[in-house]
Amino acid sequence: MDSSAYWERIYERSSPMSSSWYQPEASRSLELLAGLGVGPTSNIIDVGGGDSTLVDGLIARAMGRVTVLDLSRTALQRARTRLGSTSEDVSWIEGDVLRADLPSHSYDVWHDRAVFHFLTDREDRLRYVAAATSALKPGGAVVIATFALEGPDHCSGLQVARYDPEMLAREFGDAFSLARAVRDVHRTPSGAEQQFTYAVLRLL
Repeated sequence: MDSSAYWERIYERSSPMSSSWYQPEASRSLELLAGLGVGPTSNIIDVGGGDSTLVDGLIARAMGRVTVLDLSRTALQRARTRLGSTSEDVSWIEGDVLRADLPSHSYDVWHDRAVFHFLTDREDRLRYVAAATSALKPGGAVVIATFALEGPDHCSGLQVARYDPEMLAREFGDAFSLARAVRDVHRTPSGAEQQFTYAVLRLL
C-alpha cells in the first residue's frame, strides 16, 4: 500500500474540523512540552503533524523553532494556509517518517500524536525508533501519544496498535527512560470518546 496516496485521499475527502483526530487546541501536548522546558530556542519536530493545531499553539507561545513532517501535501497546505504569513517561521517536510532524511542530532523534542500506533509491523516500529534516536540531540525527549489499551482498534480504515506507557517505553528500548505518563480522553468532532496514552521518553 502506498501510504502517501492513502493519506492524501483521507485528507482530500475530509475537512479539518470533521476529522476524528481534530483538536481545537493541542492542550495536552502543549502542557507536556511546557513541562520539558521548551522555549524559543528549542527545536521541535511534529511527526505526522499534518493540519494539527499544535503548531499554532507553539507559535503563539513562542515555544521553539518548529518543523512539521507529514505524508500528505494536502494536510500541510491546509496548515500553511491557516497560519498565513507565520507559516514562513515553520519548516515543512512532506515525507514518510520511516524514510525521511532528517538531520542527525538536531531536535530537542520529537512530538508524535497518533502516528506510531499505525505502525503494526515490528520492522516499521524499529525503523521509527531509529529515526527518532538519530534525529534527537543527546538528552532530547520524545512526546508520544497513541491509543490506550481501551482505545479504538481501527482508525481511518486501518488497524492500529494500542499501548500503555510501559509498553511504549519497551518499544523505544534501553536508550530511553520513561519520564512521565498521562492518560487522556479525546472527544472527536462527532462526540465519540477515544482513550489515549501520552508518554514522555527521555533519550539517555
